[in-house]
Amino acid sequence: MIAVAFGLTPQDSAFETLREEFFLNYEERLLKSTYAFDGVDELIARICDYGLKWGVVTNKSARFTLPLTRVMSLFTSAQTIISGDTTAYSKPHPAPLLEAARQLGLPPDRCVYVGDDERDIIAGRAAGMLTVAAAYGYLGNVSDAESWNADFTIIKPSELLNLLKMT
Repeated sequence: MIAVAFGLTPQDSAFETLREEFFLNYEERLLKSTYAFDGVDELIARICDYGLKWGVVTNKSARFTLPLTRVMSLFTSAQTIISGDTTAYSKPHPAPLLEAARQLGLPPDRCVYVGDDERDIIAGRAAGMLTVAAAYGYLGNVSDAESWNADFTIIKPSELLNLLKMT
């Protein structure tokens, strides 16, 4: 984001200072305006009702992930939380997804990975997981999501219940 906003590369002398300033501002506002997308709370409740294991894999560093997951009740039932710095690689590399599967005690081919970015789908496919493109939330553009070659594309969280045959 710093590179795009300011036209800088990590090699520029001002890059690290601006990056850290951005992180501090982000950290300060992190818990003030973060919320789950409509329907996600209900989706997680149903997944838990069915006794399915679930977790989160994000490219956010633990510095930002852990405070969020501690205060949002949505995450209390997550059996694993993988941050961008949990493994040596972040998405689109499959390592974070494979670590999540390992922590859940599941083979990757028994996992479904839902993502709202193309690199999520790339990582999920590379990990050997069934992939679902979430065309809602940050993305909001169904045509983009459909171009990612996910196994399925959903436009609202409740559609995942249909895919999992939980309706």
